[in-house]
Amino acid sequence: MTTFSRSSDAPAADLAAAPWSLIPALRPHEFRRLRALLYETCGIRLREGKEELVRSRLGRRVVDAGASTFAAYLDRVENDAVRRQFAELGALVDALTTNQTAFFREPAHFEFFTTKVLPAIAHGTRPVRVWSAGCSTGEEPFTIAALMREHLPADRFAGARILATDVSTRVLARARSATYGARAITAIPSALRRRMLEASASGDRFAVREELRAIVRFARLNLIRDWPLRGPFDAIFCRNVMIYFDAGVRQRLVERFWHMLAPGGYLFVGHSESLGTLTHGFRYVQPAVYVR
Repeated sequence: MTTFSRSSDAPAADLAAAPWSLIPALRPHEFRRLRALLYETCGIRLREGKEELVRSRLGRRVVDAGASTFAAYLDRVENDAVRRQFAELGALVDALTTNQTAFFREPAHFEFFTTKVLPAIAHGTRPVRVWSAGCSTGEEPFTIAALMREHLPADRFAGARILATDVSTRVLARARSATYGARAITAIPSALRRRMLEASASGDRFAVREELRAIVRFARLNLIRDWPLRGPFDAIFCRNVMIYFDAGVRQRLVERFWHMLAPGGYLFVGHSESLGTLTHGFRYVQPAVYVR
């Protein structure tokens, strides 16, 4: 997933990215303007008190873009967007987002997916479809793909498709490479690891096998904008994303997910998230799992 960092402390790596003396000051009106742009762009509500974090995260990008102030940089972003050129807007969002993910993260979800969801759709007639909404660097959709191959009949797996989307072009590029370091794969059970990954000649990089990559399609998608996709999906994973949205954005998003799911389809959210305060048609199944 792609989320705004909760910490108000500027990481040392961010401060070292450019000489601090070159980073322009972030004035209150510029911060307010940036907050509005971030909310309108991807629905993230940036709280007060994040000025220094924003300056450390975004300052290098401002300098590299040749802008002398944050206001001048925001002028460029907004002018590009008017011309439907979103590269710099994407760079801004990338600079201000943190991507946290892992193979088999929140394993109770994957246990439920394996024991409840996949058996129910193993012998259907409609192709199996799953959406990883907020896929970050790809560990989640490739975990789903590996479990599908393990627990679906061969013909059902061959026809299955996983849509993996994120607002960040940077993390999508990493996801499409489908290659990970040794530390990233430690959560994969050892027996499955051999069937899921191929090691490089040096043994320090691991590529997802082609049969898994073939059923995953990565695409950039802003969850609060139009969705150029059609359901139904058998499951949607949108985990640890909605916690950063306000109640109105969460309400609209959950309604849209409901319409994208097949009857009996499942919505997986993060364990720190809940639909309890929202109006929706889902039935609670277990923590962070809902069914249409």
